[in-house]
Amino acid sequence: MDIFKILAIALITCVATLIVRQVKPDFASLVTLTGGILILLMLVEYLNQVFDVINYIIEKTNLTPGLFGIVLKIIGIGYLTEFTANICTDAGSSSLAGKVLLAGKIVILVMSLPILTNIIEIIVGILP
Repeated sequence: MDIFKILAIALITCVATLIVRQVKPDFASLVTLTGGILILLMLVEYLNQVFDVINYIIEKTNLTPGLFGIVLKIIGIGYLTEFTANICTDAGSSSLAGKVLLAGKIVILVMSLPILTNIIEIIVGILP
């Protein structure tokens, strides 16, 4: 299972970062960044599977691809916001991390408005 490989990379990266931080503190963040990139590269195959399933759902349901596009953007913004906030926290700037999370939530709320509007229109169309 790939999750065990990912967990192993994460643990090895953490230990390597601790060791490097004692010897060369300047390179510790590079070790962490490298481990993070390796983990993200391992996830590319899974993302392809997700996109394949979403395309299958769009084809079978004849739903608007634009709505699924919005949902994918919202998911991406959520992950990127959390990732960026974690980096800010790791760098010792938890107040900036909080602001990043707030910004991400507001952007997600604004992006979800067309979906909410669509749902309300469907409900109003069903009611007598």
